[in-house]
Amino acid sequence: MLLKFGYQDFLDDRKFKNTTETNIKNYEMILAKFIEYCIESQVVNVEDISYSHVRQYLMKCQEKGDKASTINTKLMRIRAFLNYMVECEVIKNNPAHKVKMQKDDVKIDVFTDEQIRQMLNFYRRIKQREKTYVAYRDYMVIVLILGTGIRRGEIINLQWSDVDFVNKSISVFGKTRRKETIPITDKLAKELAGYQTFCKQYWGTMSDYVFVKRDNKQLTENALMLVFQYLQKKMNFKDVRVSAHTFRHTFCHRLAMSGMSAFAIQKLMRHQNITVTMKYVAMWGNELREQNDKFNPLNTLDI
Repeated sequence: MLLKFGYQDFLDDRKFKNTTETNIKNYEMILAKFIEYCIESQVVNVEDISYSHVRQYLMKCQEKGDKASTINTKLMRIRAFLNYMVECEVIKNNPAHKVKMQKDDVKIDVFTDEQIRQMLNFYRRIKQREKTYVAYRDYMVIVLILGTGIRRGEIINLQWSDVDFVNKSISVFGKTRRKETIPITDKLAKELAGYQTFCKQYWGTMSDYVFVKRDNKQLTENALMLVFQYLQKKMNFKDVRVSAHTFRHTFCHRLAMSGMSAFAIQKLMRHQNITVTMKYVAMWGNELREQNDKFNPLNTLDI
């Protein structure tokens, strides 16, 4: 089978299986470059892809500066494509299975208290000075992630009908397309209520969506990305990237540092597998020990 036909067939299959739009875009972006590399290497049929082609392509990516985590993501996407080709009986074995994942020294960035204060104060000043919708919206976006760990796709798809002010919760469709309920604190509920009042006054005719663009239409993923890029430039933090994921990691980090159980963190983060949660807890274990050494009550007792 020609590679370009196999690639398109794979994408059609993912769409048929109702894979999220974000994942489909990731497949398109990563696989298109791999297939382009194969064709440049005179490999035009799926059957001609070998272990060496996959490995050489990933080595080329590494030389261009891709980190271990990025290499591993690309390898997983290539494996998924070739697994599908095995299912379709185009090839007998998946050559990418022989390529080993790279060891990844995982370091997950989180914001400090001071950085969070700087960002919130930045938006508060703009809100008071200019009274623009965009400033209030962007402020509310980061407050919502810090208070719930909500994901990017869940932010742009959140509707006012999903916000339950009485029972203090919001409903989202998570990664598995399953409706999930997230508890919100009194403080966050008040922030959302204040934002809703502002939206009613500002727009007159309210959108169904909690977060909208300047034309009062649903916020897009690209528009949300630009929010964080703008904030990154304004803050100019040297040691941490300003992104939705960093805010989500900060939420998880604070839960772990508070001493919350891994099971409770898993439920709030909505991880499918607790091993993902345990990875975070283990990562911040040294920090917990340092905090314990510093603040343990026995330090001040004469025993």
